[in-house]
Amino acid sequence: MIFVIGSVFAGLAALIHVYIFVLESVRWTHPSTRRVFGTSAEDAQVTKPLAFNQGFYNLFLAIIVVVGIVLAPLGSHHVGLALMLAGTGSMLAAALVLILSDRTKARAATVQGLFPLLAVALLVVGALV
Repeated sequence: MIFVIGSVFAGLAALIHVYIFVLESVRWTHPSTRRVFGTSAEDAQVTKPLAFNQGFYNLFLAIIVVVGIVLAPLGSHHVGLALMLAGTGSMLAAALVLILSDRTKARAATVQGLFPLLAVALLVVGALV
């Protein structure tokens, strides 16, 4: 049961990272997205290629997690667990880098890292019991 709950949190983490992908790779220069990230129109235009790349990074992490969620109950439990931990662990590490590099980004780091943290903890505990 703990493993299933961990998988749910991993799925929620993946959804958030798909949303981040949309913001960074699709909507980066839109006014509402600029407000979320606190960037001006000029800065958004200059950083658009960087944000585009970063958004795909987030999407790829989400895909890794989703593949793990799909594989885990299909007889590939260990592979699924490894993929979920790799994806959510990377998401968590990125959130830690964000907060350590800029304390004003604590809210964003919490949004980005809370579900991955819960997923990692529950998946590890679930794998041990």
